[in-house]
Amino acid sequence: MLVRVQNAAGTEAELALLDWLRTWREPGNPHGIAVVNCSMFHADQLHHFDAVVFTPTSCVVIEAELFAVPQDGVLEIPLNGPWMVSGEIAQFTGAEKSTPLERSRAHTFALQDYLAARGLGQRAVHGLGLIVPMPEAQIDVHQEWTDPSFDVIVTDDPHRLEMYFAMLSKKDHNRWTANDIAIVFRGMGILPYLPGPQDLLDEGFFGPIDVTLWHGGPSQAQAEAYAEELAQRERDAQSGRLVAPWYSPWKLYPRVGGDLHFGRAFLRITLALGMLVAMVWVLWILVSLVLTYGPA
Repeated sequence: MLVRVQNAAGTEAELALLDWLRTWREPGNPHGIAVVNCSMFHADQLHHFDAVVFTPTSCVVIEAELFAVPQDGVLEIPLNGPWMVSGEIAQFTGAEKSTPLERSRAHTFALQDYLAARGLGQRAVHGLGLIVPMPEAQIDVHQEWTDPSFDVIVTDDPHRLEMYFAMLSKKDHNRWTANDIAIVFRGMGILPYLPGPQDLLDEGFFGPIDVTLWHGGPSQAQAEAYAEELAQRERDAQSGRLVAPWYSPWKLYPRVGGDLHFGRAFLRITLALGMLVAMVWVLWILVSLVLTYGPA
């Protein structure tokens, strides 16, 4: 999971979420890109997101909250009105007057409307209320109504959040491409946080790549290098020539057009001779083993 932070100063809940997301580095963890503590101006209104997570199959707007005081019991989540814990108003550390559900409605609708205006209306936007309880607190969730676009998780275990994204990946089938992510980042005004094309492809987003979507951002050079490498592969394939591996001396120390560099030439020749000696040595070992232990 790639993680970007637009505004470094965040709430305690956002910092806790950031720590969880940064632990998702293994192949079995959710893949995608998360932008923490970011904002979007849409329809004459500024929308602040605790986090927006894009995976190859989904988009999730996370509203994160921490309990400010120890509270135990059942967390009542009404369709409208304040959230209650065993008859008392749930007290969160954030200074927001609205509930996570109310903020989720506003933010998911704004982002969905923004995507639809850019030809991405078929991409569903999910809202998630992530509530982190106090240590050793026992909180159960009671929600009489159902909304497929909104879920609530009360946990201090990052694995629960990981399970949520695993479940979501089985439900959603609309694939996000690397170009889709670039379009969203440009529109939200967070182009400086857009990863390079190869990084997005490695996270499971589909191609092909429109390099112009990266123009003007810090990853423009990476995008152009990716396009050039792809073009070179196509030229090599069309010409029928074998493509040298990455460890080839001519790949590691390439010739520079218009420049005679004796240092690079020496390194190329030395590495090539070293590889040749290593191959002869391995072949000699194999022949010796066959002659010594092979059938008479």
